[in-house]
Amino acid sequence: MGQLGHMDLKQIQYFIALFEDGSVTRAAKRLHIVQPALSMQIARLEEELNQKLFERGAHGMSPTAAGRQMYRLFLPIMRDITHAREQLVQRDEVVSGNITIGLIASIAEGALAEALTSFRMRYPQVEVTVADGYSTTLIDWVAGGQLDVAIINKPRAQLSLDSRPLLDEEMVLATSAAHGLDLPGSVQLASLPAVELVLPTKRHGLRGVLDSAAHQLDMMLTPKYEIDALGTIVKLVASTNMATILPRIAVQRAVDRGTLRVHAILAPRLIRHIVRISHPRRPLSTAAEALVSIIASEIQRTSDAATPAGGQDLNKEKME
Repeated sequence: MGQLGHMDLKQIQYFIALFEDGSVTRAAKRLHIVQPALSMQIARLEEELNQKLFERGAHGMSPTAAGRQMYRLFLPIMRDITHAREQLVQRDEVVSGNITIGLIASIAEGALAEALTSFRMRYPQVEVTVADGYSTTLIDWVAGGQLDVAIINKPRAQLSLDSRPLLDEEMVLATSAAHGLDLPGSVQLASLPAVELVLPTKRHGLRGVLDSAAHQLDMMLTPKYEIDALGTIVKLVASTNMATILPRIAVQRAVDRGTLRVHAILAPRLIRHIVRISHPRRPLSTAAEALVSIIASEIQRTSDAATPAGGQDLNKEKME
């Protein structure tokens, strides 16, 4: 297979970027180099190996069998090198770099500020860029490489990305503490058509959870208002006799302030499954892994610490 002696890390790095992005333009942009420099290094690599690694076509660069074999062989080595470098850097206790993370709104609003406060104490040198949006948008951004990782509601469709369960969170009925209807501590989904509801729109992952639960009961949820901004839903419900169904984390602050009251939903219990997604070919850094687990712990802590208003111990009720 030619002389391997000349092959250097930079060439392998360039090869991997081109393999993953499938286009010289995108790969060069990701590597912060000019396109001719990338093309030259790949040509040099092909010459050294005496193997064609890519077919150049109208739709970009597609790897040859030799290219695919090289990727399979070298990707674990490059991961090990990245990991080894991180371990060494961590020994000096200065981890730096940048993390780009995407979050669905309920988590961005309910857990992000506290999570970043803890993260900053552990990784003061790491820069973090946060985007929030719908699960579908965040999936596209992770696939396209704009985000390292995203925390989303589990989609129904199978993903080509690396998806790992993070935690399951209960959804609750929330009403105004001052103006809300007099409802028991726990309610059944089937009894809700009598209540005027404010819910997220059908574009929202949370609405999918609600609609599929309603569908199983052969009922339709017909909200009076549909709003995607969860903060607006919380304010509107707090000042009217309408109700909403949201994950506990989205309403907990208002419950703590005494403006909302929550009611457990039984038969069926509504659970949203939160997953973290990343690109299978782009392993997360140690700092990114840490940030994801700090956010997950913060969501869990909020759920565990939840004390329903009106003295109703919903956790006790669930156990009975």
